[in-house]
Amino acid sequence: MTPTSRTQRTRRAPLDFGAILVAPIGIAAVVLAQRMAGVPASTLVQYSAALIVFGGTLGALLITYSPREVLRAARATAGAFRTVRSDLDSLAATLITLAARAHRHGLLAIDTDSESVAEPFLREGIAFAIDEASPETLREVLTSEAAAQAAVEESPARVLEAAAGYAPTLGILGAVLGLIHVMRGLGGTSGLGSGIAVAFVATVYGVGTANLILLPLAGRLRERAALAAQRRDLMMVGICAIQERAHPRVVARKLRSFGVKPALERASQRTPSAAGDSVLGLMPLPLGTAAAPARDQALA
Repeated sequence: MTPTSRTQRTRRAPLDFGAILVAPIGIAAVVLAQRMAGVPASTLVQYSAALIVFGGTLGALLITYSPREVLRAARATAGAFRTVRSDLDSLAATLITLAARAHRHGLLAIDTDSESVAEPFLREGIAFAIDEASPETLREVLTSEAAAQAAVEESPARVLEAAAGYAPTLGILGAVLGLIHVMRGLGGTSGLGSGIAVAFVATVYGVGTANLILLPLAGRLRERAALAAQRRDLMMVGICAIQERAHPRVVARKLRSFGVKPALERASQRTPSAAGDSVLGLMPLPLGTAAAPARDQALA
């Protein structure tokens, strides 16, 4: 693989500034409502309540999940506001290109071609399709690998959803502990109202954190995992069709169910020229590769 393609694979996705701008709307609405009611925002700042809710939630998570899974969820959350790849059209074009060559010359003809594909699942799946003669075994292995990857990608969302379940309960616990403290000082009623208000700040922390932060982030991560699973499903359909040496038009029709552009079907109707016998005219280049003349010569 060329240095350029390595750079393309490791380049981080850009930030989604639109999502970043709208993310604080919920919290801002709560604070604004407090200000409109004449309640200072400083009344929502209680360090003891924060320690109970956030510290207790973290402790419960570390009992439920391993520290490694919690750290993985934290890293995934840090990248939740980066743009998601929307490359189904490019993936489908790559699969149609490989299908056209395999249909015309057999599976061994795409062995070298597939090595330049940067997508690991696609590259390894095609290599296994070339080596494995049984379509049933191929589909079983690909399905198993896809399920394993989906479980890993959904793990951060499950951690955040668990945290969203613990936080409100711990908020209630903090409120009860605060009320106990207030009840101990019932000898004088001057500070009773403010003491009760402080006690319920923990409930605000728990419910607010769960519904304004944790659950939205979990939903965002789960949506990203669903998009990644859709990409793998598309690749599985294409790989199995390539192993069967299906006609590119058939492959295009199968891939249309994933919402790829119908233009791919028209492109699949193009027949490679007898002189050069190259199918790269159906697409720019396989994913993650740089334009290399040597590669074109290998396919000629």
